[in-house]
Amino acid sequence: MKNNLEREAKTSELSSGPVRITGARFSLTDGLVIILAAVLTMWLWWIDHGLWWIVPMVAGHFFLFCNVFLVWRTLEFIWAGVFVMNVAAHLAQGRMEGWGPCWWQLPVTIAVIVLQMRSPWYHGVWARRINPRLEDYLQHKL
Repeated sequence: MKNNLEREAKTSELSSGPVRITGARFSLTDGLVIILAAVLTMWLWWIDHGLWWIVPMVAGHFFLFCNVFLVWRTLEFIWAGVFVMNVAAHLAQGRMEGWGPCWWQLPVTIAVIVLQMRSPWYHGVWARRINPRLEDYLQHKL
């Protein structure tokens, strides 16, 4: 009897898939990456490299998308592609300062976050408040 219950428990664990969690995440690795990005940014700024601002822009968005809003990889790739084109367009015009690309990228960042938060699969920060289908997602029904 006990073996059958254990077998059923293991089967239900396997069929339900991995445990899904909600909310923002932060790990030791995240902290180390943030510190490394900060050090690299300061060093690039100190040596007067014109593109020093790219490191905090990319690292900040990576943290925002992967740890706070838990954005789908497809949306991350779209954001990254637009960012590369945005920076390339500014560099082609001889502009190396970061404010132009940052302002042009802001609507893309907002669009990515809004699209993610409006999804029935959204499980990032504030998911329990704004996603009425969160429990279905967490129980692998979506």
